[in-house]
Amino acid sequence: MNCSGTSAARRPTWPWDVRGSIPTTVCVTEGRTHEFNWLDQLTFESNAIYIMDRGYLDFARLYAIEQAQAFFVIRVKNRLNYCRLHSHPLVTTTGLRSDQTISLTGFYPAQAYPDKLRRVRFYDVEQERALVFLTNHFGLPALTVSRLYCLRWRVELFFKWIKQYLRIKAFYGTSPNALRTQL
Repeated sequence: MNCSGTSAARRPTWPWDVRGSIPTTVCVTEGRTHEFNWLDQLTFESNAIYIMDRGYLDFARLYAIEQAQAFFVIRVKNRLNYCRLHSHPLVTTTGLRSDQTISLTGFYPAQAYPDKLRRVRFYDVEQERALVFLTNHFGLPALTVSRLYCLRWRVELFFKWIKQYLRIKAFYGTSPNALRTQL
């Protein structure tokens, strides 16, 4: 995959395989390039689950994942216009607060994502906050959806490890070989 950019301020983005501890694909872009633009270059694998933070909430791109017969779990921004179609039963002692089938009601979001979605609300006792997720996977238990999102933090820990142990002030080359040699 070719990800061009010549700025010294670069930010890596990658899909993560939860079965391992390394990224499956890496794309280094300019710092000013928003990460969700990279979703346009990514080829989605059928039956894969893509776990994303709310910065990736773009319904047209999420619908592209749906069309590729792949799944996603994404954290929702605070204001989401939707209509609840059905509520699923759940056990509230696990931290789950709601499990709903919804449809989007905002004009542009409803055009960009015309199918139904699943909205799972979970209360994290350790952080004392409620988290709301959207997914197109209706076969997973609601608690599994929330736990999958927690696996996303492995990416954050990987970033933290890189920042602590790889002291790189500047890259001396932009070719893949130059980056591998310096790392």
